[in-house]
Amino acid sequence: MDRKSFAGMDCSVAQCLEVVGEWWSMLVVRDAFLGVTRFDDFQRRLGISRNILQDRLNTLVDAGVLATVAYSEHPPRHDYRLTDKGRDLWPVLTAMRQWGDRYAAPSGPPLQVTHKSCGAVTEAVLVCSSCGERLGARDVEAATSPGHVSAVIPQRA
Repeated sequence: MDRKSFAGMDCSVAQCLEVVGEWWSMLVVRDAFLGVTRFDDFQRRLGISRNILQDRLNTLVDAGVLATVAYSEHPPRHDYRLTDKGRDLWPVLTAMRQWGDRYAAPSGPPLQVTHKSCGAVTEAVLVCSSCGERLGARDVEAATSPGHVSAVIPQRA
């Protein structure tokens, strides 16, 4: 089945999926957060075919999520490093990991995240940037903003 392009859709979620929505893309980003930088290391960890991996890396570089940094001239070799844009995917990846820990890890979470500052095993939570209260889906409402181009946002039932 051919994947639909979301390039023309006026939706920030769709635009994010346009960049990182392929199966392997977020796993490449995950490994980059874990310190993987070299093509062969991504390939070994993911077990992905070299041509698919190269395509995903090129897409992430073209989108500005990863940048290449040369480490050898002869032969030409480079590392793949997260950019600021790539590092901004941390909350997205964290939410996906926490969802997977809760609903798809019958033996328990395969990874623990420890807060370096206090040493506690932790989970990320969404909070209001103004008052600091926790945010859930029923605690917010959506309205169009100046960047909105297309039709009406459906109201929640």
